Amino acid sequence: MLRTVSLSIWMISALAIFSLVFQPVGADIQLLVSVITIVFLFVITRFKAKGPWRYIALATASIIVLRYAYWRTTSTLPPIDDLVSFIPGIVLYIAEMFCIFMFLISVFVVSDPITRKPARKQEDQDLPTVDVFVPSYNESKEILSLTLGAAVAMDYPRDKFNVYLLDDGGTDQKRNNADADIAEAATQRGNELRQLCAELGALYLTRPENVHAKAGNLNSGLERTSGEVIAVFDADHAPERNFLRETIGYFAEDPDLFLVQTPHFFANPDPVERNLGTYKNMPAENEMFYSTIQKGLDRWNASFFCGSAALLRREALEEVGGFSGITITEDCETALELHSRGWNSVYVDKPLITGLQPETFASFIGQRSRWCRGMVQILLLKNPLFKQGLTFAQRISYMSSCFFWMFPFVRATFLLAPVLFILFNLKIFNASAAEFVSYTVTYLVASEILRNYLFGNVRWPWISELYEYVQSVFLVRAIISVLLNPRKPTFNVTDKGVSLTQRQLSELAWPFFAIFVGLAFVLYMAIHRYQTEPALGDLIIITGAWNLLNLIIAGAALGIVTEQPTDNEGISLPSARQAEIQIGDRSIPVTVRRISAQKAEIEIRRGVAANLRKGDYARLALVNPPEGMVITSIPLFVGKPISMDHRSFSVDFDADTQHFAAIANLMLNDLDLPRQLRQKRQRGRMYLPALLQLLKWAIVCPFLATAAALSSKPDAERVTRRRRELADKAKAAAKAI
Repeated sequence: MLRTVSLSIWMISALAIFSLVFQPVGADIQLLVSVITIVFLFVITRFKAKGPWRYIALATASIIVLRYAYWRTTSTLPPIDDLVSFIPGIVLYIAEMFCIFMFLISVFVVSDPITRKPARKQEDQDLPTVDVFVPSYNESKEILSLTLGAAVAMDYPRDKFNVYLLDDGGTDQKRNNADADIAEAATQRGNELRQLCAELGALYLTRPENVHAKAGNLNSGLERTSGEVIAVFDADHAPERNFLRETIGYFAEDPDLFLVQTPHFFANPDPVERNLGTYKNMPAENEMFYSTIQKGLDRWNASFFCGSAALLRREALEEVGGFSGITITEDCETALELHSRGWNSVYVDKPLITGLQPETFASFIGQRSRWCRGMVQILLLKNPLFKQGLTFAQRISYMSSCFFWMFPFVRATFLLAPVLFILFNLKIFNASAAEFVSYTVTYLVASEILRNYLFGNVRWPWISELYEYVQSVFLVRAIISVLLNPRKPTFNVTDKGVSLTQRQLSELAWPFFAIFVGLAFVLYMAIHRYQTEPALGDLIIITGAWNLLNLIIAGAALGIVTEQPTDNEGISLPSARQAEIQIGDRSIPVTVRRISAQKAEIEIRRGVAANLRKGDYARLALVNPPEGMVITSIPLFVGKPISMDHRSFSVDFDADTQHFAAIANLMLNDLDLPRQLRQKRQRGRMYLPALLQLLKWAIVCPFLATAAALSSKPDAERVTRRRRELADKAKAAAKAI
């Protein structure tokens, strides 16, 4: 009965919305109704209303959006007998309708996000066995030492879990390569990592051939182990000590659960955050996905495996033949297969790992290109819309995730549309200024209010436009390559751990200069035409303002491709751990304020004599180490004081493998402080300050980028290393062919 009533309410609401959408009115009435609706929407969203008000807000915004779609379809398209204008006009129309389609399915996905309660704690004797997989390809020993050390130190019965390094950089195929340099490097790597695992208490596994990339590597580990649950951590993702305790209990609650996914939390800024200086204040780029979208997907049993920081049930994986490897996004593909078999997933919005993001813009684009190509592959080869076994909500959810990556075509269309009128007089959008304000402007305002309501704490205004613009320049070509040959893309490992010693332009910067100069010229032409062709004043104002917005975004993007110096110290985290500096026969109580695998910042406690000096050789010892853990104190050199009262110092570790248990414990015993940092950054920003910040970037960044282009030279060490890696990949590819 209740279900029938609920369905009736939904149907009546839908009929009411559509009756409003198709109501023919003039531009003045449309403007009045839209303004009233927007004011109502603003009031609802301003106070972050929840419960039924959330649905009212979504419905209210949808009315304005659908009114715009109806008007756009019936009143603005160029005449078909003018093909020169009609064809680009239809392309622009399709791009806009795609945006509206994405708006509607995105609203569905995040309409009712859920926050999971903590899992039920289990007694040790009831816990399942766990195999921890750390797949690796070319990561350094230093990065792997921390991840493996933290994984081995996790709080879990020692007889019930094992940690495996799955090394794809030391396979038989690589060790027997015809190129002596590649073979020697692979052999040396394998020997070093085998010894590292032995010293840390992990197990080393490799395989004969590098087939099916990461999915193949994980499946090789799956075949040679027997744990009931598989934990997967990327090579640069170090887990908190209680990762398993926080997540394993969900499997006992649901025998059909195949996945427990947690967020990816990063200890370093991505190139956008670093180069624009937003890392400490602005929500991270992935917060929108991990803090809102994944929770929305979880409502529909559609949260998916993200490749790391997750637990998976072995039984479920074996049912589908292991990790899927048809596409290069094996994580989402694997989840799709298991969801279609009736298995369930859980998303826990609590960061329990910390990792590294790409440091350079080129690496960032390489990573996003892989994600984009993989999701387009899923759309073409395993289309969720036609995948048997999925619920309707799961189909919509997966389609939303796949279709999202079509944004480069939309961005390119919106970039070129005003140019076509200003330079070539193509009338691809027929509307008066009054109609444009009544329909288009109100639609954009309503959409922005709703977006800020849904995502305001995790995505500031204009930031999505910046991220999408800088990716679109390169991803259009990536998408086209997949459309032409869906099975061609290959898995590329993202470069991480790169240091930049000076401000310099990215090697991918030049297209952005060209676009910026081109848009500036178009703006000049718009001003010239406005002065000389007053009859077209309305259209020139509309398209000129549109082009100006594109120019502002392009100007800010020049700051993103101007790489700022960065000292690569790997994962570096804030801390408040109590420890002791042991120097000679003295023990000095200190608080560790920040720590990485290479160094730390320490503060001598109040009331204790500050008698450390730069150059002292000492040891850092934990106070009250975890029960049952053998912790070795860490040798170090005292560096320069970093406070005026000489109570705070930087220290450089003189560490060996045996010391990584202590380093990992200092860093990852708990991640409360990093989680607080994440929470602190999750705050909204008003639209006007965000716009002023964008304008500041647009004005300043072109000058910074030009100065970098004229004064800097590429970082020789990084370029040499990158060229060597590319040459190795080319040789390996040639041999495979």
